[in-house]
Amino acid sequence: MTAEEATLSTLQRSAELHARARELTPGGVHSNVRLNAPSVFFERGAGAWLWDVDGRDYVDYLLGQGPNFLGHAPTRVNEAVAAEARRGSVFGAQHVLENEAGELFLDTIGWAERVRFGATGTESDQAALRLARAATGRQKFVRFAGTYHGWLDNVLVKTVDGVTGPGSRGQLAHHVADSYVLPFNDVAALDATLSAHDDIAAVIVEPVMVNNGVIPPVDGFLKHVRRLCDRHGVVLIFDEVVTGFRVALGGAAERYRVRPDLAVYGKAMAGGWPVSAVAGSAELMDLFAGDVVHAGTFNGSVPACAAVIATLGILREDPPYARLEEYGATLMETIVEVGRAHGLPLRVQGLPMAFHVSFGDPALVRDYTGLAVLDLDRYTRFSHTLADHGIWVAGRGIWYVSAAHGEKEMAATRERLYSAAADAAADKVIAKASV
Repeated sequence: MTAEEATLSTLQRSAELHARARELTPGGVHSNVRLNAPSVFFERGAGAWLWDVDGRDYVDYLLGQGPNFLGHAPTRVNEAVAAEARRGSVFGAQHVLENEAGELFLDTIGWAERVRFGATGTESDQAALRLARAATGRQKFVRFAGTYHGWLDNVLVKTVDGVTGPGSRGQLAHHVADSYVLPFNDVAALDATLSAHDDIAAVIVEPVMVNNGVIPPVDGFLKHVRRLCDRHGVVLIFDEVVTGFRVALGGAAERYRVRPDLAVYGKAMAGGWPVSAVAGSAELMDLFAGDVVHAGTFNGSVPACAAVIATLGILREDPPYARLEEYGATLMETIVEVGRAHGLPLRVQGLPMAFHVSFGDPALVRDYTGLAVLDLDRYTRFSHTLADHGIWVAGRGIWYVSAAHGEKEMAATRERLYSAAADAAADKVIAKASV
């Protein structure tokens, strides 16, 4: 029996559930991000581990696309949510936890004066852009190729050979024209664009371009962006949906010592529960108290606020960031070591808390076009091999590290990486022999 046949034989229940799912929902998934993932159905998660319905375990570096920063099912968070949910979930009015969550949130990030809670990063990004347009009276915004700010028509774009267009069929194509799309880390391009156009309300940026390649800002880039926005009266929005509370307790604003006008948060802020936030200066945020509309039935719900309070309490009382730096750095080195041992050109780039793995030249990639020289398709295939060997990762190359990863997980990861790499190297030899 081949390794592939053995894997299929041990995933019988997953295969059956996947077949049924395809009858119930398009592609068998409820988010297009999962379309090309291995057809595994999970039963439970705890800490840094997942267990599928066929009894196999996985060291998890996907972490639900990032939200499980504390690991799966953190006891303190879940107990807090359960306790408060027994008293109600949505009142259509204020409740006592809102102030507590808001005070803790603002004190933790350290720079903002107001916060509004939401449910998704996509909606909070839109709220921030609306505030910027209202404050400036301008219509357009600058964003950077490869960054992700949600799936709605005005922010979902695809850049091919330098040409930007809609990222999906069915989009209103003219909405893509709401933005000027520039190369990440290119201060000169931003300077020229802001100087040439007087219709720009905002610059929105992932401070670290995590969603594509985990590309860090080059030295001084974010500070230059801040200065240019000040010079031209443009609102600077940090999309910290991924970086917030992950790269530092105060997010990228703290790590890179740059204060935005507005910032959007999600993922790591609520221990796996669906909560987002937009935060910023009182001058901008208080526009929501007037005729700038931001609404949502589940915004600031009781479970959401309980999750925020418990999660931020954990992160403040026992900050995991030094441990994450050490674990992530060791893991990045291990991946390169494993690739070298098996003749695989594995490359790693990013921060210890979130980094990108692919095949190709180890030189630093500075912007979205640089990803084109990497063999991303080969890595996607390798991610399936990793899943076969009990390591769960994203097919697009992002590895997330959680506060729950430790010595046990590192030992298991190292052993499974070597095994997966041996299979990948053998497949390469077989492919060459068959040519």
